[in-house]
Amino acid sequence: MVRVTQTQTSETSRSPEFRLVQAAVGGLRQDLFHNAFAYRPLPRMDVNAGPARVLPKRIRVYAGLLPHAIVAFFAFIAFALGYEGAGDAGLVALAFTFLPPAIVLMTLIRPVLAYWASLAATPFLAYASGFWGGWPWTANMFAAHLAVVVVVAARTGPRTAGWMWAGTAGYALFAEMFLGGGWGSDSAPMLFVTALALLTVSMIQTRSRANREVTAQQTVTAREISKRTVLEERTTIARELHDVVAHHMSVVAIQAEAAPYRVENPPPELEQAFLTIRENAVAALTELRRILGVVRAEDYEAPDAPQPTLGDLDALVRNVAEAGLDVEKTVTGAVRELPQGVELSAYRIVQEALSNVLRHAPGAAAKVEVSYVLGGLGLRVANGPARGLVKPSPGAGHGITGMRERVTMLGGEMTAEETADGGYEVAAFIPVSREETVE
Repeated sequence: MVRVTQTQTSETSRSPEFRLVQAAVGGLRQDLFHNAFAYRPLPRMDVNAGPARVLPKRIRVYAGLLPHAIVAFFAFIAFALGYEGAGDAGLVALAFTFLPPAIVLMTLIRPVLAYWASLAATPFLAYASGFWGGWPWTANMFAAHLAVVVVVAARTGPRTAGWMWAGTAGYALFAEMFLGGGWGSDSAPMLFVTALALLTVSMIQTRSRANREVTAQQTVTAREISKRTVLEERTTIARELHDVVAHHMSVVAIQAEAAPYRVENPPPELEQAFLTIRENAVAALTELRRILGVVRAEDYEAPDAPQPTLGDLDALVRNVAEAGLDVEKTVTGAVRELPQGVELSAYRIVQEALSNVLRHAPGAAAKVEVSYVLGGLGLRVANGPARGLVKPSPGAGHGITGMRERVTMLGGEMTAEETADGGYEVAAFIPVSREETVE
């Protein structure tokens, strides 16, 4: 016998309609009742974005007060309408004239309180004025309440705008049913105008929020693309280093193992020395593969062809010449074979520099200088300004980063900067000691 026990909490037993109403009432409480008297001064407008950024700097300082000036203008309109219908002087006339603009100005520091003050003051001013200008809103309170709901909606959000319109409609219904006395009503115009105004403000807010989210997403995406590109370049360098160093270490291990057999009756000390060399080479190779092997993806395949060297620069120059780039190559110093890692990195640097010339300076002439000096290898790739009708292609600058990392990994130095004639120059020096030179 299986006994099934089902437990229901108060939350799960309630209907979806009840939870919907509960969420709606919670939103009303959060928007219009929670901290309704809180001090929330209106901040300055951001003058570094939008049309305000084109203004002169001295004027731009005051442009940040534009929202405050707009609120003051609304208050002036409410004051002008109240002053026109105030009639004889007295406390009632003063309240009728100055209370609506004061409520509008209250939105600068306590926006939610200004909304409740506008609703609360409306019937008293209507009775005090003898229903001048309409019922249940007098002319000045009509303008003041419209300004209040617009400013508060702009300072809060679309949900608050909806609740304010609902509160305005509720007051209008209450005034028509219980406070009216047969006078003409302006509730319908008020509800229609406030609905249009609040809908416009909400649409602008939604669009602005969407633009900010898209901009933030694009910034994050661009940053991730930049990081991924740099990581891919570093991975490529690590793979090539792995191939070069692993090849040489394998040769060392094989030569150390075969060396004793090339000598007739080698002494035990020599055999032990070669054995130690082989063991150290194998251990270093194993450690190298353990550390750098993680950068090899599962689908990565080592190239079948030999890695390019400086001896392949002529083919590279012919290749870019066929693409339309006028290249002049110069080699100075005593040409000699350098370590494979240096040869490969030097070739890649020249290759990337010429690719940058093709992309960023179409029509320009380029010079490639390779200098074999006593302490290492010097490289220089320079080009003039772009010429012709072809526009330069935009780039993220990762090629320069990759070249600089190659040079840094080999202990060298590199500069990449614009020239006086409007061109660009990449210069690098890779140190190579005499012991590292391949004989």
